[in-house]
Amino acid sequence: MPPIEDHPLRYAMANELHARPFPAVDAPSRAAYLAIKPASNAAGRDRAADRAHLIDLLDRFGAQHPQPDATHYFGKIGKHHVKWESHTEFVTYTIFGEGVADRPFDAATFGVFPDDWLAAAPGARVTSALIRIEVADGDEGIIEKARSWFVPESLAISRVVGDDLVVAGDFRIDPAGHMRFAVFARPHVGNRRIGRVVQRLCEIETYKAMSMLGLYRAREMGAKLAQFDTRLTSLLDDMRGSDADPAKVLQSLLEVSAEIENTIAQSSFRFGATGAYETIVNQRINVLREERFTGRQTFGEFMMRRFDPAMRTVKSTQERLQAMSERALRAGDLLRTRVDVERSAQNQELLTSMDKRADLQLRLQRTVEGLSVVAISYYAVNLVLYVAGPLEKYFGVGKVTMAAIATPVVLGLVWLMVNRIRKHME
Repeated sequence: MPPIEDHPLRYAMANELHARPFPAVDAPSRAAYLAIKPASNAAGRDRAADRAHLIDLLDRFGAQHPQPDATHYFGKIGKHHVKWESHTEFVTYTIFGEGVADRPFDAATFGVFPDDWLAAAPGARVTSALIRIEVADGDEGIIEKARSWFVPESLAISRVVGDDLVVAGDFRIDPAGHMRFAVFARPHVGNRRIGRVVQRLCEIETYKAMSMLGLYRAREMGAKLAQFDTRLTSLLDDMRGSDADPAKVLQSLLEVSAEIENTIAQSSFRFGATGAYETIVNQRINVLREERFTGRQTFGEFMMRRFDPAMRTVKSTQERLQAMSERALRAGDLLRTRVDVERSAQNQELLTSMDKRADLQLRLQRTVEGLSVVAISYYAVNLVLYVAGPLEKYFGVGKVTMAAIATPVVLGLVWLMVNRIRKHME
């Protein structure tokens, strides 16, 4: 085909779908699993420190290093294989070894991770697990082993992927500090199918643990939400009173709203991540295609009884916080409306007062105009008398008579002139 330029991300996008392949795990074998997460700002952690920690482990066994900026790695360290993955908030290590220990779930299996290497980890342990993989041609002996290895009250056991395997676990931390999972594989099951099931069990445990972080964040916020609720209720009661200062109430309401929005911003990532992790847990359980084993609870039923209520608590807290934000917003809108109405009333009173003052000014102006007509007419009459003085002897008319005749005429002319000027200006 003719040459064509590839998109810069074409190969990266295609390879992303094939990243992090499932391990191939033979039976019998064992696995040790570890998930590490920084105590704070896990999403913004130094990824180079994670990679340096992995390289430190590989160097102890003379193993090959991962590619620069790699987010996953699979290789051999001594007699074992290691699988490393970097996720948004945590990194995981899985060690696979051939055969099973004489003592089930022997903590020595975890000894592949050196103590000083664990102490130098760039984070804290979120979870760790020991996984025992055995061959089981039938169901005989499985339930007896499960009873002796796990706490009966919490035991979850089921057939998965069409009864090709039986998985069991109790999601409890054993005396050595690890979770325990058992996988019983039929003789005909291939190592890749076993590897997929083992990987799913590790993912279920890890994302379950990460989801529970949201529960404890929700519990920590309980007292703060109660304070928000009390303050909002008190402010709403103040809004009902007629003697409360709306401006002060509005200021207090804005402060509460700001605190609520700040709390939402600080918890949004954790609650959002919790929802995503919960979805992954449920998806991983669904792909196992569980079937009941001897009437025992399945992994899905265990999560329904123990895990789902915790997730509902997280969702309830998130919804309650959002409802408080909307409640504060509505209260603010109502209070602003009340303030606007009161200001409108004040403005109306001010306009009425201005109208009254304008009317008074108009009356005063007209009064002054009348006085001005009189004053102008007074001087105009005197001028007329001075002008008509010589006619007094000629016509024999007295000054008083001439003043009586001129005054009405002058008043009329002055009034017409002033009135014309006023109308012209208006």
